[in-house]
Amino acid sequence: MSKLVALVTGGNRGIGKSCIEEFAKAGLNVVINYCHHKEEAINLVEAIKEKYNVEAIAIQCDVSKEEEVEKMVNEILDKFGGIDILVNNAGVSRDSLLLDKNMKEFRRILDVNLIGTYLCSREVGKVMLDNKKGKIINISSSNALDTYYPESCDYDASKAGVISLTHNFALEFAPFIQVNCVCPGWVKTDMNKGLSIDQIKEEKKKILLGRFAEAEEIAKVVTFLASSKASYINDSIIRVDGGKYNK
Repeated sequence: MSKLVALVTGGNRGIGKSCIEEFAKAGLNVVINYCHHKEEAINLVEAIKEKYNVEAIAIQCDVSKEEEVEKMVNEILDKFGGIDILVNNAGVSRDSLLLDKNMKEFRRILDVNLIGTYLCSREVGKVMLDNKKGKIINISSSNALDTYYPESCDYDASKAGVISLTHNFALEFAPFIQVNCVCPGWVKTDMNKGLSIDQIKEEKKKILLGRFAEAEEIAKVVTFLASSKASYINDSIIRVDGGKYNK
């Protein structure tokens, strides 16, 4: 029996990289999508192949561009013949004062986080519908639920849109494809490296577990949703934020 194939967008670092590791550990063939940092992606491919008995490839693709997404999906089909799991993880963020937002950057955040999730779900969804099976896991954020930062309003809006897409794709793809969404809180990734020590201390005070998540902790929830253990979970929004609340 051929191995399942998992595509993770933004799979060369952070949560995406951890998802790739968890899928490979479980014996799945993996596709690492990346837009920048080619060397990281290639190194990850080599590490996965060396450590696990699976196939791994890296594909450069800007998920906000329709033609590139279509090309990526076709390349995966040529290599593996199918796609069983899609993790829409690619995301960007750019904090600035709400009233001073640069519209070019604002649109870029929406294009990658929201349009990218739509395009990948649409194109991979077509493949899954043909096979009458598949799992899509979207990465949103606790910012999309009830934790708001005005300086992140563009990011927050994009991630709220991802939740809406989750509901709509789950309805459209039923009963063949399960579509779920994970909403992490603070995670130790490159996206959050710019936080000051004081900011980190203040944010940790708002988390019941008193710390930021490791990327692996989010990846384990993602891979659970992608597994047979989650066979009756669909159209669900799962918060993974250590018990975050606003004082």
